[in-house]
Amino acid sequence: MVAEVLAYFSEPVEEFVRRRHAELKGRGLVNDEIFRRIAAELPSRRVAAPELSLRQLRRIVYG
Repeated sequence: MVAEVLAYFSEPVEEFVRRRHAELKGRGLVNDEIFRRIAAELPSRRVAAPELSLRQLRRIVYG
């Protein structure tokens, strides 16, 4: 269990953003809400990611 938690928090920012986007999209949320939530979650990660704009988050997901 500890290894799973450490793996979750050591995940690269890009992977985290893509994974969370897919999870939240699967719950029926729309992109505007999804990207706001992801932006709010990033600072609480073990190693806080640099502050990313909503546009930057969209680029991670959609290229």
